[in-house]
Amino acid sequence: MEFSTKSCKNLRIGVDVGGTNTDGVILDPARASEPDKGIIAWHKEPTTADPNVGINNVITSMFKTSNVKPEDIASVTIGTTHFVNAVVERDTTRLSRVAVLRLCGSFSKHAPPCVDWPPDMKSLILGHYALVKGGLEVDGSLISEIDDKDIRAQCTVIKEKGIKSIVINGVFSPIDVLYKQEERAAGIVATEIPNADVVLSKEVANLGFLERENAAILNASILAFARKTIKSFQVPIKRLGLKCPVFITQNDGTILSGDMAARLPIRTFSSGPTNSMRGAAFLVGNEIKETVMVVDIGGTTTDVGLLLANGFPRQQAAYSELSGVRMNFSCPDIKSIGLGGGSIVRKNANQITVGPDSVGYKLLEKAIIFGGDIPTATDHTVVGNPDIAIGDVCLTRDTITRKDVTEYKAVVKKMLEAIIDKMKTSPEDLVVLLVGGGAVIAPDELEGASRVIKPKWSSIANAIGAAMSRVGAIIDTIKSTETKSTKELLAELCEDVIERAVQAGASKDIVEIVEMETLPLQYIANKSRLIVRAVGNIDFSRARDFPISHFLDTVDEPGNKTLEYEKPATKPLDIGEAPASQGLEVEKADIFTYKPTVKERVWYVSETDLEWITIGCYILGTGGGGSPYSSMLRMRGILRAGGIIRVVNPYDLKDDDLVGCGGGAGSPTVGIEKLQGDEMMEAQEELYELFKGGRATAMIALEIGGGNGLQGMILGASTNMNIPTVDGDWMGRAYPTKWQTTPVVFGERSTVFCPAVMCDGNGNVVYMPKATSDLMVEKVFRAGLSQMGSHVGCAEGPITGAETKRWVVEHTISLSWRIGRAVKQARKLNRIDNVAESIIDEIGGKETAKVLFKGKIVGVERTLRMGHIYGEVVIEGTDVSDFNSNKQAEFSGKIKIPFKNENIAALYMKDDGNEDVLAIVPDLISIIDAQNGEAIGTPEYRYGLLVIVLGITASEKWTSTARGIEIGGPKAFGLNDTEYKPLGKFVKPRSVIDEYSEGASAILLNTSHI
Repeated sequence: MEFSTKSCKNLRIGVDVGGTNTDGVILDPARASEPDKGIIAWHKEPTTADPNVGINNVITSMFKTSNVKPEDIASVTIGTTHFVNAVVERDTTRLSRVAVLRLCGSFSKHAPPCVDWPPDMKSLILGHYALVKGGLEVDGSLISEIDDKDIRAQCTVIKEKGIKSIVINGVFSPIDVLYKQEERAAGIVATEIPNADVVLSKEVANLGFLERENAAILNASILAFARKTIKSFQVPIKRLGLKCPVFITQNDGTILSGDMAARLPIRTFSSGPTNSMRGAAFLVGNEIKETVMVVDIGGTTTDVGLLLANGFPRQQAAYSELSGVRMNFSCPDIKSIGLGGGSIVRKNANQITVGPDSVGYKLLEKAIIFGGDIPTATDHTVVGNPDIAIGDVCLTRDTITRKDVTEYKAVVKKMLEAIIDKMKTSPEDLVVLLVGGGAVIAPDELEGASRVIKPKWSSIANAIGAAMSRVGAIIDTIKSTETKSTKELLAELCEDVIERAVQAGASKDIVEIVEMETLPLQYIANKSRLIVRAVGNIDFSRARDFPISHFLDTVDEPGNKTLEYEKPATKPLDIGEAPASQGLEVEKADIFTYKPTVKERVWYVSETDLEWITIGCYILGTGGGGSPYSSMLRMRGILRAGGIIRVVNPYDLKDDDLVGCGGGAGSPTVGIEKLQGDEMMEAQEELYELFKGGRATAMIALEIGGGNGLQGMILGASTNMNIPTVDGDWMGRAYPTKWQTTPVVFGERSTVFCPAVMCDGNGNVVYMPKATSDLMVEKVFRAGLSQMGSHVGCAEGPITGAETKRWVVEHTISLSWRIGRAVKQARKLNRIDNVAESIIDEIGGKETAKVLFKGKIVGVERTLRMGHIYGEVVIEGTDVSDFNSNKQAEFSGKIKIPFKNENIAALYMKDDGNEDVLAIVPDLISIIDAQNGEAIGTPEYRYGLLVIVLGITASEKWTSTARGIEIGGPKAFGLNDTEYKPLGKFVKPRSVIDEYSEGASAILLNTSHI
C-alpha cells in the first residue's frame, strides 16, 4: 500500500504478541472515519520463541509494504499475553518465589497470605510470610510503628530461603502519606537483601487488604521475567530506528510506559482480550449501537466477552479473579476455551474432538496443509471450504475425509454456542462479532446469535485495539472533610488526576473525568473515600518529549535463550479453576444433587454449605452488614484445619440452655483493610471473666445479614468454646444498630445486651455491666467505636434457651443456604436473568417476595450523619439492548432507594413528582448484581451497574406488633409520614435440619412449634 507521509506526525503502531501469532498495524487515527479505517499497513506472523524477533519482523514487513518511515511514527504500543500465560500455565521457569512481609501487628492473622488461592498456586509462589508490627488506622494514626529489628530478622530468613522477590503490605498503606511505612520497610529490605525485587502493595492496587496483597504477590512473582521480556521488546524498536515512546497496554484499555510495565506487569494481565474487544469496537464504529458478544479466536484459545454500547468491555464486579486468585482492580469479564486455528483434531472411536491442546505458533510447520503431520482446526476448515486456497490443500483432502469435516464443523459450532450461552445473561439472541486470526474456523451462523459479523481486518483486531489505546489515571484515597467540603476535595482530586494523565502522555485539552465517587465512612467523623478516574487521548504533539524506552547496559539480543520457551500444550483455565492434575483440596460438589450432612438433628457445615451461606448472608444484608468474604475465609480455614462447625434448630434448645452472642462492629471500609485478629474471641473471654452468670452452651448471630451472619459459627467452632450455633439470629437481615433487634422488640427485659464487652484488638477493653436501656448501650458503644479504630469485637451476656425460642428469627442460616444455592444453580445454568425468581422460590414463593425493579444505577448520593451512611441510589429501567431483559415493559421509569447503611425503601418516581412505595422497612430490600446474582452493598453502588431489586417480606417477629414496626419500620429511619404496608405474606424459612434429618420423625418433631 502506497501512502504519503508528508506532514504526518501521528501514526501509531500497534503490536499484539500472542501465544500463537504476533500481529501488527500502522494506523492513522485522524482517518478512522474513512472506509479503510485509517489502516495504512498490517502484518501477521507466528510468534517466535524470542518475541523481539517477531516484533522486528512484523514492523519491518509493514514498513516494506508502505512508504512509512520511522520518523513518521509517534508511538509504538505493544500488547502481550506473556505475563498472564506464565501465571495461568503455572510456569516455574517464569515465576519466582515470593516472600510477604505484612505490616499489621496482630490483625489479619486468621487470613494469612494466599489464604484464598488454589493450593497448587500457593505452593508454587508463596515461599515465606511474616506478620510484623506496623499498619495504620483509617484516620491515618498508627496501629503501631514498624520494628527495624523484626524486619531485619525476617530478611535473614528470606535470604536463607534464597527468595529474591519480596512484597510489603501494610494496613491502610494506600492512605499512608505521613509515616511511609511500606517505603521505610522496603529500604530496610534493600539494605539487607541487595538486588532484591521489592514490591510495595500501595503501588499495585488500592484499598482492600487481601486483594491488594494478592495482586502484589502475583506482580512480584512475574517481575524478573517481565523485566527481561520488556527489555526484549525494546530491541527491535531501537534496531529499526524508531525514536518514539514505547507503551504497553494494560487491563482497562489504557497504556503504561515500558518502564512502568516492567515494574507493574500485573496491569497488563487482561490486556489481550481488552485489545481485541476495543479493536472490534473500532472496526464496527457506529454501525452497531448495542451490546454485542465478541468472540476472539486465536491460534490456541477462544476468548469471549460482552462489548457494551459505550465501546468498552463489560467489566467484572468490584473484584476480579485470575486462575482463582482474587484481586481488586477491574478486568474485562472474559471466558476462554481451548479452541483455535492450531487446535489439534483427533478421531477417537469414530468421534471427532477439537483441542484443547494446540500446535500454537508452530502451525506453519506442524499442520498438514503446510507439510506437517498433525491434523488441526485450520486443516479441516481449509478442506471444508473450497474458497480457501492455502498450503497443500490436495494433500490434506487425501488425509481428511468429507465426513471428518462435517463432524468437525458440528463440534466447533457446538463449542462456540456453548461458550456464548455461558456468557449471556438472558436467552435472547444478540449480535456476535468474530475477530482474531482463527475466526475463519467459525461458522457464519450460530444458535443464540441474531447475526454473526466478521468485520474486515478482524484478524488484527488485537493490534488495532493496542494502537488505539488511551491514557488513563486513577486516584483512590481517603480524605478528611473537616475543613474542606466533599465538592472542594473532588475538585482538587480532579485536577490531580488530570495532571497524572497528562504526565502519562494524555492531551490536557481532551482529558475527561470518567469516574467520580464519594464514599463517606461509617462511624468515622469527617472521613470519606474518594475515587476519581480520568482518560484521554495521547498528545502526539509531545510524543518526542516523552521518555524514550529505557535501555540497560546489557540488553538481550535476538537468540538469547533466556527468553525462549516452549509454551506448554495445556488446556486454558476458566476463572477460578485449578489444573486437573493438581486440583483443589476439596472436591466441588454437584450443586443439583448435593445434600448437607445432618446427624441426630445437628447440621455439620461443609465448605459447600459455607459458600452458599456466604452468598445468602450478603443478600439478606439489604446493602449493609459488610461483605462476608473475609469471615468466610476464616470459617473455611477452621474447616480445613479439621474444625467442626455445628448448627442446631432453635426449637431443639433446652429451656435452660445459655445462648451467647457476639460479632464485629464497625465500618465496612475499615473491615476490608483491618482484617480480624482475636478481638471477637477476646471480647468473649473478657465477658466471662467479668460475668459470673455462666458460660454459653450455644451461640447465635446478632444479624444474619453481611459478615456478622458467619460470626456465630466462627465463635462457636473456636477451640475456646466448641459449641453449636443456633439456626437463627436477632434481626433476620442487617440493621444499622444493635438496638434494632427482636429481643428489644419483645421488651421482656429492661436490657438484653448487658453485660456487654467491646475489644479493639490493641489491648483496649470496654465493659458495660448494666445500662438503663439497650438504646443507651448502642450510644455508648458507638461513641467508643470511633475512638477504637472503627473496628471492634463485641460480646453480649447469654440468654436462656426459652427466651431464644420466643425471640429468634428462625432458620435464617438455612435461608441463607437456600438463597446461595439458588444463585449458584442459576449461574451454573447460565440463567442469571432469572436468578431473582429462583431466589423467590427458595424464600417461599411469590406471596412472600417479589422482583421490585430491574435496571441500571444512574445516580448515587451519600452523606455521613451520626456515624451512619445516609444516601440514596437511583435506578432507571434499562433498554433491552443494554440489559438483555425480556420483561422490560414491567420496569420502565425510575425508582430510588434511600439507605442508612442498609436499604430503607424502594420508591417509584412518578412523572408528577410524587412517589409510590414499592417496599419499605422492616421488609427487606436487596440489590443484586444482574451479571452474577450476588449482592451489592451500599458502599459498592456506582453508576452503570445493572441490577435487580428484590423485596422480601419481613419476619412476623417484626411485623406482628406495633412495637416491632416502631423499632424496625419507617419512623425508626425518619420517614415519619410513611406507613408500613407489608410487601406480602411472611413464610417461615424451611429448616435445613428438618428437611435433611434422617427419617420422617425429624420432620414431625418440628411441627409442634409451628
